[in-house]
Amino acid sequence: MSDASIPGGKAPVAGETRQPERFFFERFGLDERAVEAALGSALARRADFADLYFEFRAADSVSLEEGLVKKANHSISQGVGVRVLAGEKTGYAYSDEVTVERLQIAARHARAIASSEAGADAIAVRAPSARPERDLYPVASAELERPLPERVELLRRIDAAARAVDPRIVNVFASVGTEEKLVLVANSAGELVADVQPLLRVNVTCIAEDGGKRQQGTAGGGGRVAFSFLVDGSERALAFARDAARQALVNLEAVDAPAGQMVVVLGPGWPGVLLHEAIGHGLEGDFNRKGTSAFAKLMGERVASELCTVVDDGTIASRRGSLNVDDEGIPTRRNVLIEKGRLVGYLQDRLNARLMGVAPTGNGRRESFMHYPLPRMTNTFMLAGEDAPEDVIRSVDRGLYAVSFGGGQVDITNGKFVFSASEAYLIEGGRVGRPVKGATLIGNGPDVLTRITRVASDLKLDDGIGTCGKDGQSVPVGVGLPTIRIDGITVGGTRA
Repeated sequence: MSDASIPGGKAPVAGETRQPERFFFERFGLDERAVEAALGSALARRADFADLYFEFRAADSVSLEEGLVKKANHSISQGVGVRVLAGEKTGYAYSDEVTVERLQIAARHARAIASSEAGADAIAVRAPSARPERDLYPVASAELERPLPERVELLRRIDAAARAVDPRIVNVFASVGTEEKLVLVANSAGELVADVQPLLRVNVTCIAEDGGKRQQGTAGGGGRVAFSFLVDGSERALAFARDAARQALVNLEAVDAPAGQMVVVLGPGWPGVLLHEAIGHGLEGDFNRKGTSAFAKLMGERVASELCTVVDDGTIASRRGSLNVDDEGIPTRRNVLIEKGRLVGYLQDRLNARLMGVAPTGNGRRESFMHYPLPRMTNTFMLAGEDAPEDVIRSVDRGLYAVSFGGGQVDITNGKFVFSASEAYLIEGGRVGRPVKGATLIGNGPDVLTRITRVASDLKLDDGIGTCGKDGQSVPVGVGLPTIRIDGITVGGTRA
């Protein structure tokens, strides 16, 4: 929506966004008493817990296709969500008009949804805001924003860089987007915390054509970083363009992938998305509390090769999946989930942590003020091992080397997954050979973990492109992986 359509709405002035608690109170005419009154209304029927989540979001995006800029968007949204927890019940209501009256209405609606006779009704909201003790992404608004002509010029340079790789690159799709989100969380435990969350992302897709054959390649990246991340001395944006063109050309030369069970080597970085989907979701608290995860009731048990240690870490500076505090106001942290093959932790939000009798882990995340938080991943990856990556490949006589993935599906209840490789090669006699197309990996997450026999020392995090979906909500995430060898995974292809 446009700025003019927002009640009382104008964009924050320079410097204002670095004081988000003041910004929210002044923008909406609120104070600590109004917040406390809303929480009191939410808890009037003796619920266990209540919180308010205020959000202001400004986003810009520009996209290019066929050498022309065809779309440019600027949007501003704002609102507040009120959550009430009573036993296992969650009541949630929100409003995109933030006034004292609307806040009270949302609080009463959330309370009615979660109505309960059990719980405590004591509240105390401390006036001083608890600012995060750290700042993982100290990016000022001016460092994120860029005039439209400068963004357009960057897209044109991306287009030129991709086409310059090879005349067979016949089309380029590119986009660059920035977002600055301000959040303020107040709750019935007496906590008041605010944060400013920048986000930058560039995407490039190239189409290569030769002799009637067409293939595509994709690349991109970003993080909670300034715009200069794309255009500094390394010129990352142009590097992404060249990489997308390279992948499209590789796929143009690819032969049909073989089918059958074989050894698979996953490359470092983005292939960690398989770990995220096939294993990570199964380690989220809600699925394990309800007993629907393949990992439910396995705490302390061996669930993977002893070479595997899997971590979710929301504290890595500038990463796409990192946060100073999660969307419940809890500081993020480094959570070890699997340690040397043994399951040692789940990812928790407040609700599921309380019901399971453990502490929250800083993984309560939501898409926006219109959504209640769920236990979600941040940056999820496997720790490096001791092997040299070339030795891992050299150890395979015949197999598949998967460098990048496209789409995939997973069933949380049993861990079964299907993933499509967007760039893959045959391994023949310990060497990387011909590129292949149409390869899909079919397996079971918990089973795959036990089949990992080599882990290299080249841990890499992805370039900053991950978005995770769950229950209709999407949030930015990161993934990572060192080169690993998996013995005996089913590869779906087009030839036996």
